[in-house]
Amino acid sequence: MHNAMPPLTALRAFEAAARHLSLTKAAQELNVTAGALSHQIRALEEFIGVDLFERRVRSIALTQAGKLLYPGLQTGFAQIRDAVSGLRNMSDARVLVISTPPGLTSKWLAPRLYRFAGAHPEIDARISSSLANANFATDGVDIAVRHLPVDPPPDPALVTEKLVELWFVPVCSPRLIETQGSLDTPDALARAPLIHDDTLYQRADVPTWVDWFAAARVDGVDLSRGLRFNSSDHALDAAGEGAGVLLAHDLLAYDDLRTGRLVIPVPLALHSGRAYHLVRARRRRETPQMQAFRNWIRQEVAALDWTQIRAATGSGRGARRRAKALRR
Repeated sequence: MHNAMPPLTALRAFEAAARHLSLTKAAQELNVTAGALSHQIRALEEFIGVDLFERRVRSIALTQAGKLLYPGLQTGFAQIRDAVSGLRNMSDARVLVISTPPGLTSKWLAPRLYRFAGAHPEIDARISSSLANANFATDGVDIAVRHLPVDPPPDPALVTEKLVELWFVPVCSPRLIETQGSLDTPDALARAPLIHDDTLYQRADVPTWVDWFAAARVDGVDLSRGLRFNSSDHALDAAGEGAGVLLAHDLLAYDDLRTGRLVIPVPLALHSGRAYHLVRARRRRETPQMQAFRNWIRQEVAALDWTQIRAATGSGRGARRRAKALRR
């Protein structure tokens, strides 16, 4: 065993590959080719004199030696990142990087951020929107809003705080009702143009039109028809233009419902089993900027007036008779 330190680049390559258990993902993170990364790891193994990975056909796994080496390196590189981050925070304490899903950003958060900016002119809020969860260690994100199960399994690396549970309701433009006639019963919706948000189908536990019509006790609906979108905000925009009826997150549709751009033709709501949570890295101390954003977004959620949303429902005895759990 050598007393000299192995090359830092080789240690960094091993730490990234061990964290991802993937040479491809580690190479992407470090902006090198998979071949170059593999070469660095081989050089480290030769330097130490032991194999650190078991090479399989389509995967890698840590050997016993790799399992012994990884925790120390993970802690060491995390401390290095924290130290550098601390210097950056000293040089630019105004900046707060917030990671949020695109639909939530465009439909709910962005129209309200001016209030946060007005209340905290000392903070430079920067929104990073992505469907992928932010990596607090590598992406420079301070705090995130994530779409998770209502009671997510504990994660020792994260501090998680539930903000608001999500329900799904059918929404459409008043102009669609003008052209289609009354849509205040599930049977009427079964004949109306439907809009599909395909992001819902990526999670087996999230209700879709199949579940909604089953709950409404309507059979034989042709769900192959209608517009399809892989973006919740685009689907909502289409519904607002009168293209059809969309099964939507009530929070994402909130402002369009509040202003009357959208209405709920049949107030039958399905619980999603999921919620938006505020998330940050446990190992990082909560800064005043992070605390300010946490307090502000909690106040915004608490100020939501669901009585206004109930007022945006369709009329008619059938709709009222079938109303269930619409933010009671």
